[in-house]
Amino acid sequence: MIEIAICLAVIGIALVAIVGVLPLGMNVQKENREATVINQDASVFIEAIRNGAQGLDDLTNYVYAITNYWTEYDNKGKIVAGNNGVNGVNNGYSYTTTVVAPGYLTTSGTFNSPATTISNGTNIIGLLSTPEFTDGNGLPINNFLSGNFYYSNHIVAYVRSISGLAVEKPPQDNQILQDDTFSYRIFCVNAPVANYTPPLWLNKAYNTGDTVSYVLNGQTTYWLAVSAGNPANSPQSGDEPSYSIRWVRTAYSEQLAANLHELRLTFLWPQQPNGRLGSGRQTYRALIAGQVTTNANYGPMLYFYQPQSFAITK
Repeated sequence: MIEIAICLAVIGIALVAIVGVLPLGMNVQKENREATVINQDASVFIEAIRNGAQGLDDLTNYVYAITNYWTEYDNKGKIVAGNNGVNGVNNGYSYTTTVVAPGYLTTSGTFNSPATTISNGTNIIGLLSTPEFTDGNGLPINNFLSGNFYYSNHIVAYVRSISGLAVEKPPQDNQILQDDTFSYRIFCVNAPVANYTPPLWLNKAYNTGDTVSYVLNGQTTYWLAVSAGNPANSPQSGDEPSYSIRWVRTAYSEQLAANLHELRLTFLWPQQPNGRLGSGRQTYRALIAGQVTTNANYGPMLYFYQPQSFAITK
């Protein structure tokens, strides 16, 4: 009997240890599965965005909302009031699969959804490719010297996992299963690649080799001084670039800024039923060479990378 009691005690201690470790092991397995799904889904979104895909309508089964919180700045980096009179924080748009009237994020914090929906793959990719910085006409910009103000865009997509369980995939329309699907958010940043921007030209003396920025026909251009001189002694009035013979235009930096972009997708997971996020974080980066084209036929401006087409500075 004593031996049996000792055996039972040993077995009990072992079972307690196993039961204690089991939740930890299951949690690690769950985290590994989620990370695997994120890695697989990330490749889908990166390739679709970097190639300007316009026919991936299957994405409508997984992307169920996109938001854009935007802030308006002047060319000195100061926040100015948005179209609803709120400085910076309460300006935004929400895009869903429902066709509704245009609108914006109200001061009470609720969204009025705009007319453009995410009912097709073209709209989804076009919205996820929205540049981080745009001018007053919605066109991508690489610096803030040309205009009087610009917009900073904060794009977030709400996604159900593409690489999840087969039972979760379309044509599954059970709302309970859809709500239980592993979901996450993607913070999309389409940023210009940082490059040196010379100071704006001023009516002052310059030395040979000095570089300046100069706004020509509404476009920021870069110029190099090939000889020293003072505007007071120059044969050209004001000695401005594009007028004075001692300034030559340097197109390389302009071409680089217009045709090189950084795509950053930050995945945040899991999306919980109460709207909060778990602790999962992973950022994926891609460098994209080519120009960004726009399409406003669907409502607000849509953007598409064209990796085989390069903008030529004029």
